[in-house]
Amino acid sequence: MSPFDRLLEATAFVKQNLCHEVDTAIICGTGLGPLASQLANPQILPYSEIPGFPMGTVKGHGNRMIYGDLAQKKVLAFQGRFHFYEGYGMDQITLPVRVMQQLGVKTMIVTNAAGGLNRNYSVGDIMIIEDHINFMFQNPLIGPNLEELGPRFPDMSEPYSRKAGALIQKLATKGKTRIQKGVYLGVTGPSYETRSELRFFARHADAVGMSTIPEVIAAQHSGIPNVLGLSVITNLATGEDTHKESHDAVLKAADEATARVLGLVETFCKEWDE
Repeated sequence: MSPFDRLLEATAFVKQNLCHEVDTAIICGTGLGPLASQLANPQILPYSEIPGFPMGTVKGHGNRMIYGDLAQKKVLAFQGRFHFYEGYGMDQITLPVRVMQQLGVKTMIVTNAAGGLNRNYSVGDIMIIEDHINFMFQNPLIGPNLEELGPRFPDMSEPYSRKAGALIQKLATKGKTRIQKGVYLGVTGPSYETRSELRFFARHADAVGMSTIPEVIAAQHSGIPNVLGLSVITNLATGEDTHKESHDAVLKAADEATARVLGLVETFCKEWDE
């Protein structure tokens, strides 16, 4: 089955078994799955039931869609994402975004756990992604282009909505939530970066992670007009010390930040006017 046929089959199943109308879609990053659990009147669809849908293998990802209400908006949350380091192809990684497009989603919120390259960041900070650097050396658009999905050469001059970012910053300031703005750099993983790599990355970016970029490229290609990216800084990755990194520590930091992220997302959905 071709990637496009897989998309059509998956979308038809979601429409039949979960939802037709979606205002906002959320991709929940590592440790941030509880965001999806806060939706009112939830309807749940496990990934395992959706034809052609992958299954995440990483601790901290839930493997299900949850559809419900958040601040009077119809929200579809993906509780868990897929990563290149798990062995999935780019078409599989970006399948949730393509389903969003088919459902008519206009606003996508993508969250992740990231290492803080910026010396001024602290563990637990929330960073608005202003732009990104693709150090994965992979692109989900390589191969024959399907005009039904988007143009051959999509513009990437503003992959993250400045309007949405400005609103989140305003809401965070009003609620006295510590907020940062910066550039996200994506690598393939799954090994953490060397100290030399981190020092090199820190010259050009503020946070580093192993996801998000393929999804955002696909969103731009798909014509989803409003993309908001939020990184939770779960560890300091400045390359200036020799502390050991661990996934459990990342999960713990993400879990501690979840309530603040949820508060921002909920208020954003309430205030956001597309």
